[in-house]
Amino acid sequence: MAKGQMDHLDQLEAESIFILREAYKKLGKLGMLWSIGKDSTVLLWLAKKAFFGHCPFPFIHVDTKHKIPAMIEYRDRVAKELGLDLIVHTNWNAINAGMSPDKGRLACCKALKTEGLQQVVNQYGFDGLIVGVRRDEEGSRSKERIFSERKKDDSWDYVNQPPELWNQFKTDFPKGNHIRVHPLLAWSELDVWEYIRREEIPIIDLYFAKDGHRYRSLGCECCTGQVESNASTLDEIIEELKNTTVSERAGRAQDQEDSYAMQKLRREGYM
Repeated sequence: MAKGQMDHLDQLEAESIFILREAYKKLGKLGMLWSIGKDSTVLLWLAKKAFFGHCPFPFIHVDTKHKIPAMIEYRDRVAKELGLDLIVHTNWNAINAGMSPDKGRLACCKALKTEGLQQVVNQYGFDGLIVGVRRDEEGSRSKERIFSERKKDDSWDYVNQPPELWNQFKTDFPKGNHIRVHPLLAWSELDVWEYIRREEIPIIDLYFAKDGHRYRSLGCECCTGQVESNASTLDEIIEELKNTTVSERAGRAQDQEDSYAMQKLRREGYM
């Protein structure tokens, strides 16, 4: 590669930083969703780069109270180390009413995640939410725009969306609606891991194999399984991804419950 020429990761990084700065310039009150997983942790890293080490918006974790304990320990430790302005929100009305996966996994996700997120948006009056979704992760995400409008009830009209040409984004929307901003939309799972390796980003160790299994996607403990793997280092994870035929969300139980589970959830406001 010629001196001064950008490689693939450089280009992805530059595009994501441009999107973050464009959102900050064009939208009003912003928040960033931090699920503690690899994608949103890369997004956190990019935000710190975009704003020279200081993130001018809070980070949001919708805590279902069913997360893997190591995720919560990692969240609290990293938030303290980085001095993050962290909002942790739980839909206690649903929890106290007995909501759990036993009521149906889609119903549980809707109550604890979708409705929990809606409560955060309404309570804090966010005009935009920055989210670490990627097109290659799951089918409904491939229908997203980089700047994607949600209506007052958080619903998503994925059929009628404006085109995005030459970095021209629709950022005007009716009061009460909000925009989901997706800086990682063009990234792949492999891109994310290669960027983590290049940038030496601290990542939760649940992704690294122990006793022949590891997590490829993180969520609630009761609905997230592991995949068979011996990849216990970044290099081994990257090599595994270059050869695997197992999907990233193979361990997500809600995906197995309904072929269109994620599209149904995301249409109603799921992240």
